[in-house]
Formats: sequence, C-alpha cells, structure tokens
Amino acid sequence: MSKVYTTEDLIQILRSERQACLEGKRLKLAVTVSGNPVIDQFIKTDGLQKFTAYQDFKAAIHEYQTEHQVSGIVWREITIREKTLRYPEVDAQLIALPNDIEILKAAKNSVLEFWRNVSSGLDFYLSINNSKEYRQITISDVDRMTQRTEWASLWKWENPNFLEIVLQLGWGKPEEASYKRGFPTSGSEYVHAVNPGNLPIG
Repeated sequence: MSKVYTTEDLIQILRSERQACLEGKRLKLAVTVSGNPVIDQFIKTDGLQKFTAYQDFKAAIHEYQTEHQVSGIVWREITIREKTLRYPEVDAQLIALPNDIEILKAAKNSVLEFWRNVSSGLDFYLSINNSKEYRQITISDVDRMTQRTEWASLWKWENPNFLEIVLQLGWGKPEEASYKRGFPTSGSEYVHAVNPGNLPIG
C-alpha cells in the first residue's frame, strides 16, 4: 500500500514547488498572453508561465486531497492581550473538504468569543471596496454579521504602539472566500479592530 501524504506533507510539497516556479525551474510554455502570436512575441510571458505552472500543480494537489481525503486544516495559535486561542484554519494553499468545513463551523463560537474578549474597548471598521476603504461600524453591526457567518478566522498586526485584530467572517468554501472569488456562494467580510483613534493598516 502506497503512503498517503499528510496535510503537512502537502504544504511542504507546495512550498517547494512554488519556489521552483518562482525561480523559473517550472514553466508552462504553452501559455500565451493574448493568444495572438504576432503580439505575444513582443510580450514577456515568463511570469505568466511561472504562475500558470504553479496553479496547475496546485490544482493537482487539490485533486489528490479530495481523492485521498487529506484535510486542508491546520491549527493556529494566536495570543492577544495575554489571552491565547488555538483554532482551525484551512491552509491558504489547500482546499477544505466537507469535514473541514464542519470543523470550522464547530470552532466559530470560540473564535467569536475570543475576539469579543480581546477587542473590548477598540474601534471597529468594516473593510469595503476590496480592502481599499474602511467604514466604522458598531459591535451590534458585527453581531448582525456573525449571525449569517458559517466560520471565522483571526490574525493581527501588533507592535508596542499599535494593535489591529482582523476578524474574517466567512461562508462557503474558504479557498474561494477571499477576494470574492466564489461570491455569492462563498465569501468573507473583514472586521478590523484598532485602538481608538487609529485606522486599520491591513
């Protein structure tokens, strides 16, 4: 019986392949920019060829995940204001299996409770226009959004003078939720919590 790669194995394989593509060791030579051979001969296509080679490889890894039921879940730990939370998240290069979605849904309430505790006293902003703008909102606005959210994720920017906690409120497939790629069946809203008087940076 052949070995089935683990989540960690697949993450490492993708990391190595991505590096190989960036270094130009993998190219999808059939890729053209415009499809017009006269125009394409004057345009550098190596960046597109590197990107496409990696995307094709990543799609093959996603097929492997599905075929062998290899989870895309990784466990993260975040510490904010001396409080720590361990929570599941789908690795950015992998896909979520149906069981992974259930794990994310089961963790939603603990992520939201942690976020409420560590964001107390902060100002809240909703990311709009693909994170180019922010609109100030209230905790009751956030509460309304969480009611239609299936899963949640967190990250932070912090230094001695600044704290920003980003709460991702998602639905559908995590791999399609960022950047509105799978909208409306998958998507995310991003709530930024910052110290009063500050604006979000990320």
